[in-house]
Amino acid sequence: MKNSWKENIYLQREELARKLHEPLAHLAEQCIPAWGEREQLDAILAQGFASIPYCAFLYCLSTDGIQICDNVGQAGLAPEHFGRDRSQRPYMKEAVPAWGFLLSDAYISLVGHRPSLTALQIVRADSSTLGYLGADFDLRDLPVTSELYEEPGYWRQVKGDPAIRGTVFQQCRVESPLDSNLEQALSILEELLTLRGVFQCQIHFSSSQVTIWTVDDPFRYRILDHEALSDPDICLVFPSRPYPNDATIPQHNIARILGIMQSLRFADPTIYLRTASINIFNGMVSLTFSCDGSHYMPYVEFLLKDTSFWF
Repeated sequence: MKNSWKENIYLQREELARKLHEPLAHLAEQCIPAWGEREQLDAILAQGFASIPYCAFLYCLSTDGIQICDNVGQAGLAPEHFGRDRSQRPYMKEAVPAWGFLLSDAYISLVGHRPSLTALQIVRADSSTLGYLGADFDLRDLPVTSELYEEPGYWRQVKGDPAIRGTVFQQCRVESPLDSNLEQALSILEELLTLRGVFQCQIHFSSSQVTIWTVDDPFRYRILDHEALSDPDICLVFPSRPYPNDATIPQHNIARILGIMQSLRFADPTIYLRTASINIFNGMVSLTFSCDGSHYMPYVEFLLKDTSFWF
């Protein structure tokens, strides 16, 4: 079972901290004799810059977050940062652990407006703290050491716009062109999903359109309006494809899923299905109702619930 995105972040940060802690601690020790001397600190950081992997900039800070040397980067010195007050930056508001090394949470940089993070190494002389050695990193320069996470396979509910939820009982479903021909439209959609290479679809009942993605061209979506969904000839546009062996949703369940969606569209005039989606590889079904509440659930769980559950 693959990790969640939060677990992947933890593993990435753990690996990065392991690579950075020792070289930053070593460089911080070299800074002790020159502490408070701008030019000497610049020279030490310039000489040690290559020892800090993936680094964008190095600098030294006093205990109150004031920069006491220049920024040192691959292109050389950036003297405009001398004297800069970094005390209010996100990484300065995090508590440095007892062992003296902090790898901050990611933040958006002030200059490049890009996701970045900072490592802080406490600089100590005997038992007193002189300040910090800081190292900035652009997330673009950092390696990805873990596999791409997978979406969780459990049921998730997401609340939508409070303004819509607050007025839900003042509205009722208005029949759309898709509604008036929904049974035939869903039959066409079943054909596309099971025999014509469509692996994901998003059905917009109220605006009478369906967005589809195909295995032949997965990076581009196509929109079928109610006219296309009322003409079975549209199936001729998509070449016949065998149902994927690695699809999570069995082929015979597609018709049942679409049938329940049709029921949810018409079951109640006030609380009704507005949009829905199917992804045969994820095995997930999504539903968004007129109250703007959204549900993401495994297809098996969706098939076990009848309309009485929803209403």
